[in-house]
Amino acid sequence: MPALERSGLLDKINELGEQAATGTGIEIVEIQLRGAGKARLLRVYIDKPEGVTHGDCELISERLGALLDAEDAVLDEGYTLEVSSPGVERKLSKPRDFERVVGQKIRLTLREAIDGQQRFEGKLIGFAGDALELEIAPAHTLRIPREQVQKANLKFEW
Repeated sequence: MPALERSGLLDKINELGEQAATGTGIEIVEIQLRGAGKARLLRVYIDKPEGVTHGDCELISERLGALLDAEDAVLDEGYTLEVSSPGVERKLSKPRDFERVVGQKIRLTLREAIDGQQRFEGKLIGFAGDALELEIAPAHTLRIPREQVQKANLKFEW
């Protein structure tokens, strides 16, 4: 499937995902579409402040599945729908992802090195104006523009 067509399809599926989550208190974090034909996998990651339950996954799966089936042409070749939590080391990409984890430890990979280093781990002590303030050691912070972040994940601590 051409990239532009796939992008349009993902936009439509995102729209249906948001519709499925309306009124549930559940956030659609990310939607991935993998494979093609009968091997196509539609993976939907959901979250909510108090954590995701099996019932939440089931609810979104049922609601989104019904919407996708009603929009017959969206995935006309068939698909497998998988709904789950983003996990304890969830990917961070949207501003609301960073806002939600202020005060927690994160791991970053940057597009360009700062002081010869591209990977950082530390406590996210602030997020404002589209920049992250990361405490990488006691009393040592870095201000990093979000556009410089190539990859970011929540860091799970025991």
